Amino acid sequence: MTQHATIPGGIDLAYDITGSGPPLVLMHGGEADHTQYTAFIPHLAPHFTCIAYSQRDCGATRNPDADFGIVELADDAAALLSALGLQRAHVFGSSLGSVIAQALAVRHPGCVDRLVLSAAIRIGESIGSINPEAAQELGVLRANTAANAPKIARYFYTDDHLAAHPQLAQRFAGGKRGAVQQARRNALIPKAPRLALGGITAPTLVLTHALDRLVPPAHSLSIATEIPGARTVVLEGLGHVGTIQAPGRVAGAITPFLLGC
Repeated sequence: MTQHATIPGGIDLAYDITGSGPPLVLMHGGEADHTQYTAFIPHLAPHFTCIAYSQRDCGATRNPDADFGIVELADDAAALLSALGLQRAHVFGSSLGSVIAQALAVRHPGCVDRLVLSAAIRIGESIGSINPEAAQELGVLRANTAANAPKIARYFYTDDHLAAHPQLAQRFAGGKRGAVQQARRNALIPKAPRLALGGITAPTLVLTHALDRLVPPAHSLSIATEIPGARTVVLEGLGHVGTIQAPGRVAGAITPFLLGC
């Protein structure tokens, strides 16, 4: 059952808590809300208390009609932990969520126990800088999301997975956010500050998906070279949103790391 936490700034964060064990905060991607992890959480809940929340302008979260950026979203995550009476937690961030997770680990190092960056974009970079061809085509396709949703979806899922689950394309058809909200969300990654990652103290795992058409795996892997002691795992056969395509495989890849194995 979705719950709500009021945090500074007049923000009402919607979140779900499931499972038992060490707390694990799940940060969703740019096109999603916390329901991105509906199929993922059952694979994690036997080991962790999973905290999946919706960021500003997403899902059932409510926030003032004011500009914000990645730094503010990282501070929101720290405020959520405080509201829940938690000093620290493991953190899993996918895509845009990985950018927020990097900012959290830099700005609030005491909040992060272990860090997983999945399909990660280096904070301070953008799709335009790391994959200009994809950025250009998506810019054209997003001019009419309702008509182009199946083509947009190919950047997030493999063709085989979309053939088996064609309904996933509707996630990209638009209509869930107003124009102002969508503009704020679209600006988050391009306007993110280029924070130094060398000071991240949390043990870190960078998880990439070999068939990711949106974020080149080599880009994600390069993030690990900036974070002291970071490990890497490449999952074959998966597209950008591995937590939906193969939630059990992704959970199996991160659980030993989060348990300290």
